[in-house]
Amino acid sequence: MTDETTDTGDQYDTDEHPDHRRAVVLASGGMDSATAAYLAADRGYEVCLLHTSYGQNTQTREFESAEALSVELDAVVDFLHVETGHLQAVGGSSLTDDEVAVADADLDADEIPSSYVPFRNANLLSMAVSYAEAKDCDALFIGAHSEDFSGYPDCRPAFFDAFQTVVDVGTRPETDIAIEAPFVEWSKTDIAERGLELGVPYEHTWSCYRADAPACGTCDACAFRLQAFQRLGERDPIEYEERPSYVD
Repeated sequence: MTDETTDTGDQYDTDEHPDHRRAVVLASGGMDSATAAYLAADRGYEVCLLHTSYGQNTQTREFESAEALSVELDAVVDFLHVETGHLQAVGGSSLTDDEVAVADADLDADEIPSSYVPFRNANLLSMAVSYAEAKDCDALFIGAHSEDFSGYPDCRPAFFDAFQTVVDVGTRPETDIAIEAPFVEWSKTDIAERGLELGVPYEHTWSCYRADAPACGTCDACAFRLQAFQRLGERDPIEYEERPSYVD
């Protein structure tokens, strides 16, 4: 995969309201980032969505989901899709390496899972900061949460605190971009509950690590997602091959 960008921003007028607060949201196509986008809009931000295809297993479906979000959310003023092959070339993850199988869910595991993409969030945040500075944004939202940082080192609060320092030091003196990880102390269930309150169209989001359709229902991402809806007594609106119960 060659590095390239697709900027669909021609359909938006990003200078229509120059005095409004504006935020970049890293839009993976999943439910956490979609909820983060709706939360940013609820807080009064105009939203610039950044979606990255880096060779992950379900990149086509994830892009479709992120693109759908750009249409569904009225606050979106720009949508940037970046294709980059370097994370796939580096490998070391079941999300990017066909030789590494995606493991079945183990919601009680403490070790770093095979789905960890080495230092991915630093790469994605760096691109997002460039985008945010170019668009004169005030904030950058990422949907990482507490059940992520138990297994992924680049989802920990300390990582985002450190990255904020990098942003402050490495951008123009007049640039002031706040790294916002609003769910960093939340569970997946907390996120789903808030998203349902905000009217997030979860039917247009995708979380499965294995398949474009239907979702497998048995990888970590599917399990955490299904568990969140099950705890709330709600039915996840996407299609699954299996819907195991993940609640006691």
